Amino acid sequence: MISSSMRTYKMKTLWWATCFIFFLSTCQAQNQQMKTNNPLLCDPENGICEMPGTNIEATFTTSAIKDKPVKLIYFTDPICSSCWGIEPQLRKLKMEYGQYIDIEYRMGGLLPDWSYNSGGISKPSDVAHHWDEVSRYYQMPIDGDVWLEDPLSSSYPPSIAFKAAQLQDEQKAQLFLRRIKEMVFLEKKNITKWEHLSQAASATGLDTTRLKTDIEAVGVQRFQEDLAISRQYGVRGFPTIFVTDNKGHQEKIYGSKSYAVFEDCIRKLLPTAEKKAVSPDWETLFSTFRTLTSREFAELSGQGIPESEMLLEDLHRKQQLEKLPTKNGALWISKY
Repeated sequence: MISSSMRTYKMKTLWWATCFIFFLSTCQAQNQQMKTNNPLLCDPENGICEMPGTNIEATFTTSAIKDKPVKLIYFTDPICSSCWGIEPQLRKLKMEYGQYIDIEYRMGGLLPDWSYNSGGISKPSDVAHHWDEVSRYYQMPIDGDVWLEDPLSSSYPPSIAFKAAQLQDEQKAQLFLRRIKEMVFLEKKNITKWEHLSQAASATGLDTTRLKTDIEAVGVQRFQEDLAISRQYGVRGFPTIFVTDNKGHQEKIYGSKSYAVFEDCIRKLLPTAEKKAVSPDWETLFSTFRTLTSREFAELSGQGIPESEMLLEDLHRKQQLEKLPTKNGALWISKY
C-alpha cells in the first residue's frame, strides 16, 4: 500500500514536472525581462502586481454572456497581494449588483519560480517586509512572515488546484480560492502543499479525492489554457478585470481601484442597473460571507474602519464572532 506521504510526493513531482515542461516551451522569451521586473514587487499606489515581459495591449472578443447582462473576466493569482486588496470591492459588487453580473476567474501565473533577481527581491525572505507594507496600504491583514517561515516556491500549484476545483462546482471553487488566500495571507501557510489545499477543499465542500484526481488529470491543462488566454488578452499585471456586455462593449479595470470605479463600469455598460439595497447589520453580512476583515466589514456596512473594529471586537467579546488575529489586523469569522 502506498503511504500518504508517498502519494503527496508523487503528486508534487507530477505538478512540477508538467510545469517545468510548460516553462521551457512558453517562458524562455521572458527570461531577460524577468531580471528587470519582479512580479512579487507589487506597486500598492497603482494597485498592480505586474508580470514581466507582457507589455502589450490587446483587443479581444469575449464569449457570449448567457445568463446575466454583464461579465467580469478577472485575471488574478492566489498570492497576488493587490488582488487581496480588492476583496472588499468585489464582495460589495456581488452584494449590490450580483443580479446583473457573472465573474469569470482566470489564473495568471504570477510566480512561476525563483529564477530571477530584481527589484530588491531575489529570494522568498525579501517578500516578507514588502507584504507587511502592502498590508498597511490596503488596510487588509497580510502577514508576510510566511516568506520567512514556510516560503512558497511558486504560485502555480494553488492555481492548478483552483482550476481543478472549478470542474466540480464554480461557487465552491470560488470559496476554495478565498480560503487558500486566507491561509497564505493570514495563517502563514504554504499553499503549494497538498495538506493545506486538501484542508481548504474539505472546508469549502469540495470532494478532496476528486480534486486530487482532477489536478493530476486535467488541472495543469486548464491552467495552461488560462495562461494562454492571459497572453491573448495582453494582461500585464494583476488584478486585471475586463467588464463586458453582450454587444461587445467593454471597460477595463487595471490594478486596485475604489468601489466607485467598479460601480461606474457596471453603469456604463448597463445604465438601467439598480443597486440592491443591502442591510448593513452584522448578522446579514456574516450570513452572506462567513469571514470578513475589518476593511471588508467597513466597506459593506458603510462604517469607518475604527467604528467597525469597535463593533467587531464587542461581538467577539460576546462570543458571537470568532477572531483570527495577525500582526497586521484580524479576520472575523461567523460562528454559525
